[in-house]
Amino acid sequence: MTPPNRPAMIALLVLSGTIISICMGLRQSLGLFMQPMTLDVGISAATFGFAIALQNIVWGLSQPFVGGLADRYGSRPILIWTAAAYAVGLVLMAFSRGALGLDVAGFLLGIGTSGTAFGVLIGVVTRATPPEKRSQTVGLVAAAGSLGTLVLAPLGQGMINGFGWQFAMLVFAVIAGSMALFALPIKGLAVALNAEPAATTGIAAPQSVGEALRDALSHRGYLFMTLAFFACGFQLVFITTHLPAYLQLCGVAPGVSATALGLIGLFNTIGTYCFGLLGARYSQKHLLALIYLLRTLFIVAFLAAPISAASTLVFAAAMGMLWLGVSPLVTGILARVFGLAHFGTLYGVVFLSHQVGSFFGAWMGGLVLGWTGNYDVAWGALIAIGLAAFTLQWLMDDRSSVVRGAQAASGAAA
Repeated sequence: MTPPNRPAMIALLVLSGTIISICMGLRQSLGLFMQPMTLDVGISAATFGFAIALQNIVWGLSQPFVGGLADRYGSRPILIWTAAAYAVGLVLMAFSRGALGLDVAGFLLGIGTSGTAFGVLIGVVTRATPPEKRSQTVGLVAAAGSLGTLVLAPLGQGMINGFGWQFAMLVFAVIAGSMALFALPIKGLAVALNAEPAATTGIAAPQSVGEALRDALSHRGYLFMTLAFFACGFQLVFITTHLPAYLQLCGVAPGVSATALGLIGLFNTIGTYCFGLLGARYSQKHLLALIYLLRTLFIVAFLAAPISAASTLVFAAAMGMLWLGVSPLVTGILARVFGLAHFGTLYGVVFLSHQVGSFFGAWMGGLVLGWTGNYDVAWGALIAIGLAAFTLQWLMDDRSSVVRGAQAASGAAA
């Protein structure tokens, strides 16, 4: 990075980290509203869980299209419109009194998250960063994005306790709307850093979108990584959505839930940056596999020990170290194997798998609680799927299509 571009790069990283931090902090704090809403509005845990699940599946389904629009038109307009959708969804959730209103809110929140979370902004940062610095830089932005939970979860719990859940939700809506303001300088910074997508500058991409998708979907390693990413969403969204209710069943004080979510955000900041550094030196696919394995082992240890405030906070800190460490690793693999011309679209397809997992993690938790009165079966599912993801990710073929083709031709000639 040349010295004249350094201020622009710093500004881009700060703004990107701020937007992601707000988006993820709000999203990961929504579980705090389940208990007060079920008591006040009379909805069931399964109804609330389905609305959160819908948010996640809509996020996943829309991510390839939102990423493709950002590849074509630039990130700023996408960020502004999706931030507005996020804010409207929270307002609607605050005034909903039944399943339909919650589901429409969940749909809008999914659209909002697809633009203001990682997919669009990580694409901008990746294009602005030289390859040798990419893993560390993406890790830094993702780490900064984790700070939102540290602030917003305790803030949300405090407002719920002091002013009621509806007031807290409306404050969250205002905070969501502020993301549009932070997005305004993004285009100028991207232009200064030559980080605008090729389509917005009139430069022809080496492949069409369809060709890029066919190439990726014929790549066994891409399919393995995509399938393994299902477990990431399944585990993490189950925890953020249902951990507060699980702790209440175990007799743990309600305030511990907010503290645990805040700890996840704090330790995620450390863990994500560390995995970004490690990804620049060691095998990114093996680091991804180890994240899936360690998460699963920490879940087993948490359930094996007596559930208490202390064990919950230790578990939250351990999971936080592994929470978003996947982001710089997945980003690094995609950029290295497939290039950046259609990064938003290809990242979106991988992320769709993550969000299908998120949908089933959130919904399954509510269903299991309603059917059995506890979360035992749900925790068992988290463990089984985590082990499967470790196996798939460890066996991933992370060679680019060009390298695979050259090696295959060399082998055939021999």
